[in-house]
Amino acid sequence: MKPIPVSWHLGPLVFHTYGLGLAVTFYFAYYYLSRRLRQHGYPYEWVKRTAVYVVIAALIGARLMHVIANAGYYVSQPAQVFEVWNGGLSSFGGLILGVPTGFLTARRKAREVPTVVLADLVAPVLLASWAMGRLLGPQLMYAGGGHPTHQWFGMYYAGQVGRRLPVPIFQAALTFAVLLIIWQVERYAARRGGPRGLVISVAVGFWGLDRFIEEHLWLAYPGHVGAIAVQVAGLALCFVGFGAAVALLARRFPRGPSRETALAVASPERSIGVGGSAGSQAQSADA
Repeated sequence: MKPIPVSWHLGPLVFHTYGLGLAVTFYFAYYYLSRRLRQHGYPYEWVKRTAVYVVIAALIGARLMHVIANAGYYVSQPAQVFEVWNGGLSSFGGLILGVPTGFLTARRKAREVPTVVLADLVAPVLLASWAMGRLLGPQLMYAGGGHPTHQWFGMYYAGQVGRRLPVPIFQAALTFAVLLIIWQVERYAARRGGPRGLVISVAVGFWGLDRFIEEHLWLAYPGHVGAIAVQVAGLALCFVGFGAAVALLARRFPRGPSRETALAVASPERSIGVGGSAGSQAQSADA
């Protein structure tokens, strides 16, 4: 397939295709989160006022992280630090700055929503937006492909020579699969009275594993600082997320002896109960 145009003109104005795609993605995230909050009986008007700050913080963080990871290149080409239209946005950077900005703003504008509850509500929104953003962002961006390939599904990307793995499409498919799992976890938690924080914990675990797989198999370049950092961060998120999920489930649904059994073992005299009283009555009758 030929490269998708990364920019188009409307009179004297130049628009970048991936920019439009990211704008659609941000609007989708805003709409989906508002809808989930409304469905769960929480105020949602504050999301509109918060979205602008989150978008700005996410874009700054995404670009800053990319520049830091490729500092060797940008030191010699400082003018290109601001040339976002040539690609170069880090998902981790966007999350590192965008997510805390959203939660901090929510604490001021929506105190009725507990932070853990908000995290569980946000988890599917982030996954769905990430998947959509892969298709409408990097897929339409300059140099958006992965490793070179001769496979039939290889695609041509602007700024890259030859067919490339359509990594954004792979990423979107894998993330949508994780989203289906998270929806099931959410239903399970609602049906069984699962602990708060379970949804976000499982989501973080799977997304971390997802990012490690993507970077290791399709995007990584040996010795590249940014690639190594993403893989390490992905594994860290995987262990932290799944570890938190296991801890929450163990605390909510403890396994082992019941409380009454544990008390009986700890205090044998308490296990006599009615039987002890009956034994005393029998001894009195014999006497």
